[in-house]
Amino acid sequence: MTAAVVVGSTGLVGSQILTTLLTHPTISTIHAPTRRPLPSTPGGPTSSKLHPLILPDSSTWASTLSTLAPPPSLFLSALGTTRANAGSLPAQRAIDHDLNLSLARAAKTAGVRVYVLISTAGASTASAFAYPRMKAEVEEGVKGMGFGYTVILRPGLLVGERGERRVAEGVLRGVASGAGWVSSGWLKDWWAQDADVVGRAAVRAGVMCLEGKAPVGEGGVWVVGQGEIVRLGRESGGFAKA
Repeated sequence: MTAAVVVGSTGLVGSQILTTLLTHPTISTIHAPTRRPLPSTPGGPTSSKLHPLILPDSSTWASTLSTLAPPPSLFLSALGTTRANAGSLPAQRAIDHDLNLSLARAAKTAGVRVYVLISTAGASTASAFAYPRMKAEVEEGVKGMGFGYTVILRPGLLVGERGERRVAEGVLRGVASGAGWVSSGWLKDWWAQDADVVGRAAVRAGVMCLEGKAPVGEGGVWVVGQGEIVRLGRESGGFAKA
């Protein structure tokens, strides 16, 4: 049985990762650092598996990882915010880049074997845009930390109900949902993915690595693109099977 850590568990994809972990048969313990109480989820906050760590100061999260019992072997990060919510680009970077890398370093020190990161399609250090460039910098940072396995998921537009309004993104999500409905998915899957599919894909990829069944490349790195996210998230309900 496996102990896991998930950060970003109150967000669109992170909440789906948490839901999947709660119902996954090989996950015995879930540690979830968060700034606020977790919302109700299937099997939810009262599950004996779940150990929320409500710490309003996220700068203290990294130091708690070495104290977790049982120690985690799987770490999943869906941590991130928007420039609008953060208030500025530097404030967004402090969360999306700095906090992610700080937690990854602490996870490595704590003995985590498999690190799973939710990044974004188009992540590139050569991008002219700050967001995909920042995501690529996080990718490069975690790849250099020497985890046994590093899984990087690069989804497109995320489809699902967010806690806050994002008008332009909401319009695109509506288009994606409509396209998926009329085409049984094929008009949507190549550019937008449902958040629950991404969450299940993240967990399945991580478990596959723990079981030695992942198609990893050099340095134990597995970059999962949009098509593979859809396949992993839909097969077997997201659960790894022999």
